Amino acid sequence: MSRISVRGFAVASATAVTTVGAVVGVAAGADQGSNQPVEAAGATTVLADIPAGQQASLTQQAQAQSDAAQATAKKAAEDSARQQAAKDASAKKKAADEAAAKAKEARELEAKAAASRSAERATFAVKSSYSTAEVKAMALQIVGSSQFQCFSNIVEHESGWDYTATNPSSGAYGLVQSYPGNKMASVGADWRTNPATQIKWGLNYMNSRYDSPCGAWSYWQQHHSY
Repeated sequence: MSRISVRGFAVASATAVTTVGAVVGVAAGADQGSNQPVEAAGATTVLADIPAGQQASLTQQAQAQSDAAQATAKKAAEDSARQQAAKDASAKKKAADEAAAKAKEARELEAKAAASRSAERATFAVKSSYSTAEVKAMALQIVGSSQFQCFSNIVEHESGWDYTATNPSSGAYGLVQSYPGNKMASVGADWRTNPATQIKWGLNYMNSRYDSPCGAWSYWQQHHSY
């Protein structure tokens, strides 16, 4: 046998021992009652027949195969653990991102609701006329500082802060050029003469259609209308 695996080595050894026992048994029986020559059936290589140097080589081969198998199993286990850890980390990050997004959305909705409530509660003295500075001060209080500049940009382009501005072609009216103007009656019957009524309606319109005055301004910049 020039090459042998660990399993083959064990089988060969067992076969050798069995074969030797069988030969001895047959020989003993022959001594007792037969003069027929004893022959072993088949040629079997026994452990003693393998040179000592080759036995050492077989042992080294078996050990090397065992070490390689253990290394492969260890690497496979480590790769599996890394893949599972990566999956777990990805799942945790996704859950954290979703939770953060929901929390942000809830905060924004609450802030918007608070601003809306504040706008609805805002009251101003009714006058026969209002200066541009007074109208802007109303808008700042109703809209809030975070969205005021965007709201102001739209009003500046639409009416120049003239709450009586009328489009001769379409009939759009007021600070935010409501079309038709009587839509603003949903906020107050004084929509023609009260800037606060117009501002409240305009804010509600921008929030409902564009999510905010800044959303409306972003749209306006692309389309020159909203």
